[in-house]
Amino acid sequence: MVIISRQEQYFNENISHTPDKAIIQPEEMEMECLKHWMRDWKYPTCLLCIYGFFSTVRPLEPFLIPFLTGPDKNLTTEQVTNQIFPVWTYSYLAVLVPVFLLTEWLRYKPVVVFQCLVLFSTMAMLLWCNGVPEMQAIQFTSGLVTSCDVAYFTYLYSVVELKHYLKATSFCRTAQLLGNTAGSVLGQILVSFELMSYNYILVFTLVLTAIALITSILLPMPKTSMFFHQRRSGSGETDGEGDAGTEEELQNDGQKDGIELNGSKQLQPIPEGSGNCGKKSAKNSRSGGCGDVLLRLWWDFLQCFSSNKLLVWSAWWALATGGYYQIINYVQLLWEYVEPSSNFTVYNGGVEALSNLLGAAAAYGISFSSVDWSRWGEVALGTLSALEGGALFAMVFSANIWVCYCGYIIFKSLYMLLITIAMQVLFKIRDFF
Repeated sequence: MVIISRQEQYFNENISHTPDKAIIQPEEMEMECLKHWMRDWKYPTCLLCIYGFFSTVRPLEPFLIPFLTGPDKNLTTEQVTNQIFPVWTYSYLAVLVPVFLLTEWLRYKPVVVFQCLVLFSTMAMLLWCNGVPEMQAIQFTSGLVTSCDVAYFTYLYSVVELKHYLKATSFCRTAQLLGNTAGSVLGQILVSFELMSYNYILVFTLVLTAIALITSILLPMPKTSMFFHQRRSGSGETDGEGDAGTEEELQNDGQKDGIELNGSKQLQPIPEGSGNCGKKSAKNSRSGGCGDVLLRLWWDFLQCFSSNKLLVWSAWWALATGGYYQIINYVQLLWEYVEPSSNFTVYNGGVEALSNLLGAAAAYGISFSSVDWSRWGEVALGTLSALEGGALFAMVFSANIWVCYCGYIIFKSLYMLLITIAMQVLFKIRDFF
């Protein structure tokens, strides 16, 4: 005799009177959950974190100078310092603005994919090419890869709402730093224990870059951008893709789709009474022409930099980033001068790993901080920048390799902390304009 509980009996009685179309199969529920998760801000953030991790795992990077000046490439220190490395600086400066405009016009994702393709080509050229002209070409492509970094975070802010900026920024920055850490640790182990030659390390890096390339292709394509492709409210027109609608409908679509709109930032109409330039930009930007976009960029420049706070943080960002790139490019030459790798077991990978790990911990910890950085950020900016300067002075005027290592760890970890704070402050300030 089978005893059926009241709950089971009630379920059997009701299920028999339920239409077949009202019964949701487990497969359909899983599909709906998957679609809902893909519309959430966490989906593109996770993919971008995976891309940021694998694209920054470069085991050979801490040992680039020993590789170039060693028997593999047979270059001299003077050639590397005076003929090869400066190409990166000038190429990065030359392509930065065009890449930024292309990033906006192409809506971010194509530039992220292009960055990974160029990175793959750079590693392949480094593996098979020799001589100064070939190394200069590699430095040019490296500058192009670095300039495309603007697409990494601008893509993030195009698919994530303002309320998630803090966590999303910290997660993506942490993923990059963890990738750098993993690559440095791996490189130190492979070199110290002589498990792989430099050439095989480059082959391994190509495999990791291929994984990053596949991830970049899977990123969802944003339908809007800050200047070239915008949805307009209350005008019945659009600047890019997407259907026209009222502001309320667009906001509902943004909440429903999650990855198509950037919160209220892209729905915010251009304020009136901001001068003729602003009015012309607001009027003409609906046509989507290149000249109209330039007018909007000029108006946006005037509006944004009328804020002293935004001006201070932007000036710090430009100066700090320029100094940071110069330091990471030439610090290995300083280490080689203080303690040549020919008579010393270099620990460049361990130093890079520790600095990136501390920077990742700082960037991740910012996401849980309740500090109002728009209020206290200038204090942190001045204090920590002074500590960075002191660390650099200690590196330059010391003849001890361990002092140089410690100074570099302090400098890089503090920079990663400050740049994460700066990104959050700048984009929050930018949202008010």
